[in-house]
Amino acid sequence: MKLCVIPARGGSKRIPRKNIREFCGKPMIAWSIEAAQASGCFDQIIVSTDDAEIEDVAHQCGAKVPFMRPAKLANDFAGTTPVIAHAVKWHQDHGHELAAVCCLYATAPFVAPDDIKRGLDSLAELTPNRFVFTATAYASPIQRALKIELDSGIARMWQPDQFSQRSQDLQPAYHDAGQFYWGRPQAWLSSENLFEGSKPLLLPRWRVQDIDTEDDWTRAELMRRALTEVGG
Repeated sequence: MKLCVIPARGGSKRIPRKNIREFCGKPMIAWSIEAAQASGCFDQIIVSTDDAEIEDVAHQCGAKVPFMRPAKLANDFAGTTPVIAHAVKWHQDHGHELAAVCCLYATAPFVAPDDIKRGLDSLAELTPNRFVFTATAYASPIQRALKIELDSGIARMWQPDQFSQRSQDLQPAYHDAGQFYWGRPQAWLSSENLFEGSKPLLLPRWRVQDIDTEDDWTRAELMRRALTEVGG
């Protein structure tokens, strides 16, 4: 079985109820569920939640909620890996033989079905304890990053020895795009680091947006509407 797990707890603080808040005409989580369905990759699509309202919305969108997530995995400090490991263990305990498991975030309105499929294809090339994850390039060289001293407000370079280097000569750096992570069940149950030694699936920056603040939300809706207008 190939399983999609969409983690969606009810206690979001920075944007309350963001997993089911309306985003460009539908609940935010619906974008992820529909992309998972359109990918054709999954035997089952589930939502891991602790919240009855999210459960109802998930069912309306065509996903299953076979269990309610325990409270210890639904607080502000619960990481993604333990949440997915819990879902993996639950399915194994109920007699399901899992071949691959994809964690797909509920707040990923730019995730593309074709990328989900490419991620699954790439997973076949890796050893059992590695993952495939979405990533994108930083807009500016991280070697030129600045920090601002809290007491004085003065700027300092993180790497002042890189000041004279041409930007085109600096090695590109990438960051997690926060859309999905493919892994085999044993990887979810045993790994402590999703990224080390794993394979990034590179996305263009214009299709990546963290949504942690109201400003992020507004920007994301503008991006989503623009993509819809051009058929993306």
